[in-house]
Amino acid sequence: MQNLTPHEIDQIKIHFNADNLWIVNISLALVMFGVALDIKVSDFTNLLKSPKPLIVGIVSQFFLIPLVTYIIVITINPIPSIALGLFMVAACPGGNISNFLSKLSGGNSALSVSLTAFATLFALIMTPLNFSVWSNFYPPTSKILQEVSLNPTDVAKLVVMILGIPLIAGMIVNYYFPAFSVKSSNILKPISIIIFTIFIAVAFYNNLDVFLNHIHYVLILVIAHNIILMITGYYAAKFSGLSKVNQKTLTFETGVQNSGLGLLLVFSFFNTLGGMAILVAFWAVWDMFSGLILASYWSYKLKKANSI
Repeated sequence: MQNLTPHEIDQIKIHFNADNLWIVNISLALVMFGVALDIKVSDFTNLLKSPKPLIVGIVSQFFLIPLVTYIIVITINPIPSIALGLFMVAACPGGNISNFLSKLSGGNSALSVSLTAFATLFALIMTPLNFSVWSNFYPPTSKILQEVSLNPTDVAKLVVMILGIPLIAGMIVNYYFPAFSVKSSNILKPISIIIFTIFIAVAFYNNLDVFLNHIHYVLILVIAHNIILMITGYYAAKFSGLSKVNQKTLTFETGVQNSGLGLLLVFSFFNTLGGMAILVAFWAVWDMFSGLILASYWSYKLKKANSI
């Protein structure tokens, strides 16, 4: 395999146009709206009454993940645009599929959904802030940010439109039309996740030659990063004295990122950085795969224990 220079890697073009961006926008908003249909105001108040899982989850999501990612970056010194992709993934909130994975594994589904809601609210500020702060701590990525003149306010606006508005809209529907909300959620949430998954699969297929030729630049890095983040979430919960059920939940909330949001941000603001796009795109595929493997394993162990 030919080794390319950082400049040559960033010249790699992923087949992705304005229509694709529109589909990602709608898909992510639908997924968030579907999740929000399960969220009640009482979910927030109940967590505030017993805030320990919430505090551990928020600290893991918005402080430990970026810190761990920064340590990885300064340790291995990857190509700058690839490092920027890692910071982008680390700045995103937990992926909405984490709710499904938590339920499958025997985790705390209510905590997972509630953490998704809290993380989404925090992400409106923390995603652009974390991305800007940690990327600027590392000189090679700081230089890229200066060249592209990224405005954190523009990132925040996009996050509000894709996550914030659907979250609030879903909660309003749930509050005023609870029966309709339950029926709609049972239909909309799986359909929206399937639509988004199909889109990722089609995009991956359309760029198969790009990935096959260049995946070796990010393969080990993405897998290692994902595993380390899952371990970080698990042990943050364990060392904080949370139950095994909550440990599972925080593993997925910490290790399964909203890479779809990351992709959207990459193609909205960094479409000239091929290395960044390849890393975040592979993350979007890999974390769903690794999450399903771990959730299925825990589900198998739980069924086996219950059958004894």
